[in-house]
Amino acid sequence: MANIMNRFFFLVLIIASELVFVSPGVESASTNVNIEEVTKIGAIVDANSQMGKQAITAMKIAVQNFNSDSRNHKLSLQIRDHNRDPFQAAMAAQELINNEKVKVIAGMETWEETAVVAEIASRVQVPILSFAAPAVTPLSMSRRWPYLIRMASNDSEQMKCIADLAQKYNWRRVAAIYEDNVYGGDSGKLALLSEALQNVSSSEIESRLVLPPISSISDPKEAVRGELKKVQDKQSRVFIVLQASLDMITHLFTEANTMGLVGKDSVWIVTNTVANALDSLNTTVISSMEGTLGIKSYYSDDSSPYKEFSALFRRNFTSEYPEEDHFHPSIHALRAHDSIKIITEAMGRLNYNISSPEMLLRQMLSSDFSGLSGEIRFKDGELLNADTLRIVNVVGKKYKELDFWLPNFGFSKTSSKHNVGDISSNIAAEGFTGPVIWPGNLINRNPKGWAMPSNQEPMRIGVPTRTFFEKFVVIKDDPLNGNSNDKNLRYDGFSIELFRLVVDHLNYDLPYEFVPHDGVYDDLINGVYDKTYDAAVGDLTILGNRTEYVEFTQPYAESGFSMIVPAKQEESTWMFTMPFTWEMWMVTAASFIYTMFIVWLLEHQSNPEFRGTLKDQISNILWFAFSTLFFSHRAKIKSNLTRVVVVLWLFVVFILTSSYTASLSSLLTVRRLEPNVTDIHSLKSCNLKVGCVDDSFVKKYLEEVLGFRSGNIVPFGNIEANYIQKFENNTIDSLFLERPYEKVFLNKYCKKYTAINTYRFGGLGFAFQRGSPIALDISRAILDLSENGRLKTLEEEWFKPSSECSADERYSIRPENLTLHSFWGLYIVYGATSIFCFLLFVIRLLNNSWSHQETYQGNVSAWNIAARLARCIHNRKGTINNPARVSALDLAPPALESSSSRWEYKLSPTHPPENLQVELQMHE
Repeated sequence: MANIMNRFFFLVLIIASELVFVSPGVESASTNVNIEEVTKIGAIVDANSQMGKQAITAMKIAVQNFNSDSRNHKLSLQIRDHNRDPFQAAMAAQELINNEKVKVIAGMETWEETAVVAEIASRVQVPILSFAAPAVTPLSMSRRWPYLIRMASNDSEQMKCIADLAQKYNWRRVAAIYEDNVYGGDSGKLALLSEALQNVSSSEIESRLVLPPISSISDPKEAVRGELKKVQDKQSRVFIVLQASLDMITHLFTEANTMGLVGKDSVWIVTNTVANALDSLNTTVISSMEGTLGIKSYYSDDSSPYKEFSALFRRNFTSEYPEEDHFHPSIHALRAHDSIKIITEAMGRLNYNISSPEMLLRQMLSSDFSGLSGEIRFKDGELLNADTLRIVNVVGKKYKELDFWLPNFGFSKTSSKHNVGDISSNIAAEGFTGPVIWPGNLINRNPKGWAMPSNQEPMRIGVPTRTFFEKFVVIKDDPLNGNSNDKNLRYDGFSIELFRLVVDHLNYDLPYEFVPHDGVYDDLINGVYDKTYDAAVGDLTILGNRTEYVEFTQPYAESGFSMIVPAKQEESTWMFTMPFTWEMWMVTAASFIYTMFIVWLLEHQSNPEFRGTLKDQISNILWFAFSTLFFSHRAKIKSNLTRVVVVLWLFVVFILTSSYTASLSSLLTVRRLEPNVTDIHSLKSCNLKVGCVDDSFVKKYLEEVLGFRSGNIVPFGNIEANYIQKFENNTIDSLFLERPYEKVFLNKYCKKYTAINTYRFGGLGFAFQRGSPIALDISRAILDLSENGRLKTLEEEWFKPSSECSADERYSIRPENLTLHSFWGLYIVYGATSIFCFLLFVIRLLNNSWSHQETYQGNVSAWNIAARLARCIHNRKGTINNPARVSALDLAPPALESSSSRWEYKLSPTHPPENLQVELQMHE
C-alpha cells in the first residue's frame, strides 16, 4: 500500500511540474457559439470502450435536453479520453481546468483514475463527479478531497452479498481472481472479501490468482493459463472474479473452459465490475460463462423517465456507434445522465451564478431526487443509500435475473425493503426464484464448489490397519481373489458398514476406494491434511488439535475414556441390613418402642392382660409389639383409642415390611461388582501402574491432565489379548480405554472387570479435508440414520454382548438403600394420630377427676391432680378410703368382663352417697 501511495504522489508531482498539456477537445454538437452564457463541463472517460461510449451518449442527451429547455444558459460538454491510463486522466484534467476553464469534471470509471484527478481538482477547487468509488472508504477522504463526489458505493455490501451466497450453499473454500491494477494491487477488495467470508459464513480464501494488466502483456492466453494451473491441484472449485477488464474476462473464461475448471460442481461468481458490462460482451464470451452468477447494481427499468431515455439512447447510440451490437443503456449510462442532472439542478438553485466553486459544490451535495440510476442523495461526498444488488445467472448467450440482495436485509424476492423478513428467510431455505443454471449443466442439486470424485478418479479413503478392536475395523484378504494387493482386501467392521450405509443415503453418487494405512492414528489424520487421502474412515476420535487439520463429521459414537479395574462379586455378612439406611433403622426402632409405650398407657387401666408385675407387663407388651410385626398378635384390645393406634401401626408395619422385602430381594438377585480400586487419587497415591494403548491420545492426557508419572504408565499394542495379559500378570492395576472400546471389552469380560470414572470427549467420526462439503452431507446422513433407528440397529448387530454378559445383566442397576425421606410422611401421620389418641385419653381422665373434686371438695392442686392421674393409671386393685382420691374410672365398672374374673360391688345402705365406700374384690 505504501508503494502504491508513493507512485501516486510521484505521478501528481509530474503533473504539477508540467502545467499545460493540451489535447484535442471533443465538443458537443449542442454547443452554441452565439449563446452569451456558456458553462463548460468536462468529461474524462474511456472513449474506446463500450462503457465509455455509453457514458458519452448519455451525457450528450442530458446536455441536449438542458440546452433545449434553457433560454439564457447553455452547457458545453468537453470530452477527453484517458485510454485506461490514470496518468493520461490526470493530464486531461489539467488541460480541462487550465485551458477549457471547466466548472465541473465528471467521469472516471476506475478508482485509480479518480484518485489522481481528485488530487488535482481539489487544489484548484473544481468539483469532481466520479462514477467509481474505492473498495474501502477512508475516514479522511472528505478532508483530503473535499471537492470529490462519488456516484457509486464502495464494495463492502457487494462482498457481503458474496459471503451470503457462500453461506447459503455451504462453500467453505474459495479462490479469488482479480486483474492487477496499474498500482499493483486489488484496490482493497480482497481484504473486504476475506473479512466478509469469515464474519458471515466462516469460509476462507484458499488461493488467489493475480492476472497482470491486459495492456502490459503480449500473450494474455498464456498468462491466464499459468495462473489457472495453480488451482488445478486444489479441491476448491468456487472462483470469485473481483475485478477484470472485459478483454481479460474473455481470455479467462476461454482458458478455464479448456482446462475443465468450468464444469460440474464448479462455481463462478463475477462482481459488478464485470456483471454490469455483461451486455457489452459478445455472444461467444457469454456462452463460455454459462452458469456464472453475477452481481449487478440494480436500477428500475419500468418507470416512464427510463423508458423515454432508453428510446432516445438507443437511437443516438446506434447512430453514433453502429459497430456496437448492444444498444441498451447500462448502469454507467444512467449514472452519466444523472451526473449532468446533478450539475444543472445545482446551477439552477444558484440562479446560474456559479462563480463560487464552494457554493456550487454545496448545492451539488444537497441534491435530492430520483434519478435513472436510483435515489440521488449524498452524505460525506458519497451516495447515502447503498446500491440494491441484483443476482443474475448467465444462461446460453444471455443472462436472466434471479433475485435481489438488499443491504442490511440480505436476499429478497423484491427490491423493496418493506416486509422482506419472511421473504429473505424463504430464499435462504428454498433457493432463488426459478431454477439456477450451474456450470456443466448440473441438475437436481446445487454445486458443491469442490472437486468431486468420479469413477475415473474415486475418492481415496484411508483406513487404519491397527485398530483397537476388530469390531470397528477389520481388514482381511479377499478369499475370492488370490492376489494380496491393496485393491483386493476386504474391509469390514462397524465403522466400515456405517460409512457404506451413509454413502447409500446420500442423494448423489460418491465413488470411493479404501486404502489401508499402516501407521498410528495421528499419521492418518496428517495424511488427510496433506491430501494423501481425501478422507479417513474408522474409529477416529474427534479431538480439538485434530480439528485444526481436518474436518470431522457428526460423531457417530460416544467418546471419552474410562478406567477399567478388576472387580469381584460384592458379598457381605450384613447384607440383610442394607435395604434400610442407618437413619431408617433408628427411626423404625424408636417407633417400635414408642408404640409399646402408647399401647401400654392406653390399655393398662382397663385391660388385665397388660397388668401384673413389672416383669409381666414388660414381657407382655414386648410380645404384643413383636407379634404385630408378623400380624400374629392375639391379645384383646379393650380401648377404642388403642384400636386406632394399633390399626395405624399395622399399616406402618405393612408398608415397611413390603418395602424391605422388595429391596432385599433386589439386592440378592442383582449382580454387583466391587472394584479393587475406587478412584484415580488412590492410584496416584499408592504409586500403582496404569495401562493404555500406545497409539492413543490417552497416554498424553494421563500425563499432562491427570498428573500420572510417566514411569507408572504402561503403554502396549492395541491387541485385545494384551489387556487381559497385563491384568493377569499384575503388570497393571487399571486400564484406560476409550468409551466405545470399553463397551466392547465389558460385553465380553463383564464378570471380572468394571468401569469407573468416565471422561468424555468429542466422539468418533470420519475425517475429511478442511472445507470439504462432503463432510456436511455425511453428517446429515448420520443424523438421519440416528433418527430413523438404523444406526441403533447396526450397533446392536456389531456389539452383541457375550452369553455370560447379557444386556440385562451387564447394565442392571443396583437398587439404592431406602432412606427416611421416602417414609417421612408415613411416620408423621402415625405419630400425630397416636399422640392425638393419647391426649384424648388424658382429657377424659382429667374430666372425670375434676367432677370428683367438685363432689368431695378435696385438695385440687395441680400437683395432686397429676399424682392422682398417675396413681389411677398404675393402681387397679384394693380399697380406696379417701373419696376425694377416687377417679371416675375407679368407680365405673369395666366395659368388658374377662372370662377368668368378675367384679362385685357392695354398697352399705346405711351410709349416704357422700360417705360412699367401695370395696373391690377380685375373684379368681
